[in-house]
Amino acid sequence: QVQLVESGGGLVQPGGSLRLSCAVSGGTFTTNAMAWFRQAPGKEREFTAAISPLGRDKLYADSVKGRFTISRDNAERTVYLQMNSLKPEDTAVYYCSARSTYPSRRSYEYNYWGQGTQVTVSS
Repeated sequence: QVQLVESGGGLVQPGGSLRLSCAVSGGTFTTNAMAWFRQAPGKEREFTAAISPLGRDKLYADSVKGRFTISRDNAERTVYLQMNSLKPEDTAVYYCSARSTYPSRRSYEYNYWGQGTQVTVSS
């Protein structure tokens, strides 16, 4: 069974940075595409970023392109989301997810999910 545990969320001022981490146990990490989704209060969960199993291919939502960077360390079985130039509209619960083979923007294609970590951008 694959388990995902997110960390690194918190309160940050607009323009600030945070790095989220997602530690993965179980399964074969190097065959899983990984992704981050986020859900703001009263809104549907939305795609944020995804990365292929070996880290060669990355996808980003237009709203975060140029500000967020997804990466992974297969030896540590961890995926990261570096978030820079944060805006109040980035406030959400951020979820880590995993699926086999290639990355996708569709949440329903992901089999495993973490519990989420809260990111609040406010002055």
